[in-house]
Formats: sequence, C-alpha cells, structure tokens
Amino acid sequence: MKILIIGGNGTIGNKVTTELKKRHEVVVAGRKSGDVNVDLASEGSIEKMFQDVPNLDAVISIAGATKWGNFEDLTEEDFYISIRNKLMGQVNLVRIGQRYLKDNGSFTLTTGILGEDPVKGSVGASMVNGGIHSFVIATARELKRGLRINVVAPGLVEDAAERQGHLFPGHLPVTMKRTVSGYLRSVEGYVTGEVIRLY
Repeated sequence: MKILIIGGNGTIGNKVTTELKKRHEVVVAGRKSGDVNVDLASEGSIEKMFQDVPNLDAVISIAGATKWGNFEDLTEEDFYISIRNKLMGQVNLVRIGQRYLKDNGSFTLTTGILGEDPVKGSVGASMVNGGIHSFVIATARELKRGLRINVVAPGLVEDAAERQGHLFPGHLPVTMKRTVSGYLRSVEGYVTGEVIRLY
C-alpha cells in the first residue's frame, strides 16, 4: 500500500512510520518536516498535499494542536485553536481526502484518552477528542467506494511519559508496541467506524 502519515516524525508517528515501512510505501507529511508539508488548519494546504501525493491507499493522522488551560481562563479563541487544528484539521483530511483515496482506502485519525478520561487543563483537548470520536462513527456509515475510517485513542505513551507524565497523574504508560498495534489494526485490518482505545 501507499500510505500518507501526517505527523510521522512525532513520538507516536515515528514508531508507526518505522513499522509500516517494513511492508508499505510510506510518505510522511508535517508542518515543518517530512516528505511534504501540510498545515491542518488550512483547507488549501490539505488539498495541495493530496494533489502532490497521488494514488494513496491509506491516510494516517497523528497530528493536531490543542490549547490547554484552566477552563475559567480559556477564551473563545483558545477553544478555536483546538477546533481548527485537531478537530476540523482531521475532519477536513477526510472531507477533502475522500476524493483522492483509491477505492477501499482507509483513514486513521488520532485522539487520545482525554476524550473519556480528562485531566486538569484538558477541556479543549477533551472536547475535540469527543467530537472526533462521534465524527468517525457517523462518517463510517456514509463514506463511499469501500472507504473505511477509524480513530486511534492512545493513553499516555511510554516514550512521552518522562516529558508529559506530570500532566497525567496516576496514569500507567502504554507501551509503544501496543500503541502501534492500534494503527496497524486500522490500516491493515478491515474494521471501520471504530474508536480503537489503547488505555
């Protein structure tokens, strides 16, 4: 398969890219690094990315910025940072990308444990994660040409535990092997409309 991974150089993305390259052609996209550049907050940038990388069998998104902060301090614009990037960025990947993927292709989006198990300061991230879960479940029923869609929701991953563990008190890190397995299940399997929880 020819697979496009947005965020393929990140903590999770690097491991997913390494594993999938063993069996598939992988193209990595990122804001400032990768084989192609993309800004998830820009429809035009997403469209250009798909035009530059034709004949795709699968798209994986492991990207999307969110704004953290105490609820009482968050402004409307703070919420829109999360909405424009992580929520609408991934929605637009599917909305635009459905025209470019080959028949029976797949989309794999990424959220995280915060959609169901929020921590202090995660209101913006938790909100958009829940929205993406609902989007995937609903969209799976409407995609044409055999296209599939799933979302992987990792917990605190072990490779980020030292850097981010203080934000997730009491959370046990999830192994990178288990995390990668969720993406393999979505891309190489046959499931659709699933929230693949890894926590």
